[in-house]
Amino acid sequence: MKLYDFTLAPNPRRTRIFIAEKGLKIDTEQVNIFEAKNRTPEFLAKNPAGGLPVLQLDDGFHLAESVAICRYLEGLHPQPNLMGKDSREQAVIEMWNRRMELNLFAPAGRAFQHTNELFNGRIKQFPDYGATQRETVTQQIQWLDAQLGNRPFIAADRFTIADITALVAIDFAAGFAGVKLDPALKNVGRWHQTVSSRPSAKA
Repeated sequence: MKLYDFTLAPNPRRTRIFIAEKGLKIDTEQVNIFEAKNRTPEFLAKNPAGGLPVLQLDDGFHLAESVAICRYLEGLHPQPNLMGKDSREQAVIEMWNRRMELNLFAPAGRAFQHTNELFNGRIKQFPDYGATQRETVTQQIQWLDAQLGNRPFIAADRFTIADITALVAIDFAAGFAGVKLDPALKNVGRWHQTVSSRPSAKA
């Protein structure tokens, strides 16, 4: 297998963390999206949507979308379990992962796209909209702090894909979208320190 990756992009990082948690070794190839290498005919033949990551399977099939790739790898390598041990736990983890993706990860991406000069000329930017998306991220982190309480992890009694999505979203928001983690949010701060200290977070 081979993973088409770009180290600065958040979705590939989700997959790399997942792979590291599984203890897998998968060859990678960098595709620089800042240079539009993901828009070449060669790459679009692998993923017509042009997004990263893409996992090339041993038979040459190309699987795109980070969560789909993680689900495929979970099926091949069930341990350590990151997506649920039974139907109920799978549903709960999926619920929380969707919340982190739709309410935290996605607005962080929109805040970046609509306020960063990197996208000037690439998309029609609406800076005011980007600012509101930044506010949405801040509000969602506050909401997560309340929901976490004293729980060590977001969706289960152990680290799961929901923690991966939230970690990558918060780090991306802080690094690229101008959202700073409020030190007053003790629950999120404790959780973030715990998950950031995992070796996989450096993947």
